[in-house]
Amino acid sequence: AIIGMFFQDGLTGSAWGDWALYTDSPLRAFENELGVQPPVGFWDPLEFTKDGNKENFLRRRAVELKHGRVSMYACIGYFVPEYTKFSGYLSPSMGIKFSDVPNGLGAFSAVPLAGWLQIVAFCGFIENTGFTFSQRKQIGWMKCASMTSEKKEPGNFGLGWIGAFNTLKPIPALRQRKLNAELANGRLAMVAILAMFFQNGTF
Repeated sequence: AIIGMFFQDGLTGSAWGDWALYTDSPLRAFENELGVQPPVGFWDPLEFTKDGNKENFLRRRAVELKHGRVSMYACIGYFVPEYTKFSGYLSPSMGIKFSDVPNGLGAFSAVPLAGWLQIVAFCGFIENTGFTFSQRKQIGWMKCASMTSEKKEPGNFGLGWIGAFNTLKPIPALRQRKLNAELANGRLAMVAILAMFFQNGTF
């Protein structure tokens, strides 16, 4: 409790200070951004945003969204093979069936090199076109395709409302709720996939 009062005293000038009165903190620059949800609120224990740099914040948000989306796919990739797999051959020339590929981490050694090269090439194609599959995006080190578009909105690749290629008109309040849900689900998926990796590798 006393450590908490020391911390609050340093922020607000009073051990019983009102956070709403402390308007000079750089942390307040992002407290109304997407992903700031109860009960934690704006949570930045490593103080990446203490400088209040908007550009850095948006880049990290784009990275967070990408990692969250990949993790959600990865979780699905763990669940689905437990119940069903493709029929036929993964590699006819090597006689490897889809049913021969173990679930989880064991698949790394079972999938042939040519299969991994195809996966990497497909990921590179998606990254290079930003999910439009036709328009080449500006990508590179520390640069996300969504941040080089006209809107410069993290995670927005110009596909429109729920990825319907701009055929549906967005509802602002619903869009806000869905974007917050995506961030929350992505964060949960990042924790979940790490837990599954750990469990798969130790048991």
